[in-house]
Amino acid sequence: MKMDLITSLYVFMLAAIIGFEVIRRITPLLHTPLMSLTNALDAIAVVGAIILVGEQKSTLATVLGTIAIVAATSNVVGGFFITDRMLKMFKASGKPKP
Repeated sequence: MKMDLITSLYVFMLAAIIGFEVIRRITPLLHTPLMSLTNALDAIAVVGAIILVGEQKSTLATVLGTIAIVAATSNVVGGFFITDRMLKMFKASGKPKP
């Protein structure tokens, strides 16, 4: 019982660190805090799903965990692609203004 509590606290701390890093890396001018929070929650979902798949308690849990990993990871990666695309729009072009 005690080991389960320690493992759960470890997972919570790891998810919190990953969520904080996701929020910190998003430019505040481009995304609202709500969008940053959504990406952080998806990062936490990825960590939880990886643990669920790793435990392999049942076939259903493994399948649902894999689907959760794919869905949450695609959302986080998509958020970073959109951020990168928006940053490219703000870069100065090579043409000087008259």
